Amino acid sequence: MSILSIRGVSRSFAGRDGQSTVALQATDLEVAENDFLTILGPSGCGKSTLLRIVAGLDAPSSGEVLLDGRKVLGPGADRGMVFQSYTLFPWLTVLENVAFGLRERGLPKAQQLEIAQDFIAKVGLAKFAGHYPKQLSGGMQQRTALARALANGPRILLMDEPFGALDHQTRELMQELLLGIWEREKKTVLFVTHDIDEAIFMGSRVVVMSARPGRIKSDLPSPFAHPRHYSVKTTAEFSALKRELHEQLRVEVLAAQG
Repeated sequence: MSILSIRGVSRSFAGRDGQSTVALQATDLEVAENDFLTILGPSGCGKSTLLRIVAGLDAPSSGEVLLDGRKVLGPGADRGMVFQSYTLFPWLTVLENVAFGLRERGLPKAQQLEIAQDFIAKVGLAKFAGHYPKQLSGGMQQRTALARALANGPRILLMDEPFGALDHQTRELMQELLLGIWEREKKTVLFVTHDIDEAIFMGSRVVVMSARPGRIKSDLPSPFAHPRHYSVKTTAEFSALKRELHEQLRVEVLAAQG
């Protein structure tokens, strides 16, 4: 059964010359409970636009998004968003950042601390709860952002290239950390990325979008069992799926350039 239904969602933007640009064609997508769906596509294809519409940060030009059968009309605590930039409050500590949404919802102080400390521990930052963002590495800041999103207990986690600014080693460690949390917490995840390896390794499904105006070109299963180990990246099955996705993306990138 679907937790998220995207029905005929499109998005157009008005230009200065009065002409509208279609960023996203009418899109239909069903996402099941505990699904981890990764979204690939060339730059400007509407991946982030689609994610922002699901988050309620942008409104579709047509169509609708339903979460648990209710129409999305704006941002809400039932959706947690993690961006490529860390979006932490620099004047708050790790603990205060993670507890921020809980405080805004009016939870008792003791409950705020209990929940925040639990998720800080889950992302491996228990020793850094009193640190400020400027005292943390990029990977640690992104772990804090992840803990903050999870602490609010969202029905779905929306991630827009969350590891794109990290170095290769840190990125791989964050992938494994997030997968471990996903396997334990049973969250539903929409994850936008440009990285094919990341899309296959992280996702239970990989959606490929076409060049602008974006549409869903394919929706393929990533057939690897959980818990996943990084060694799956060396298998013939992984390489075959990577070749297929690379060719699909190559066609779209060439179309965008033409």
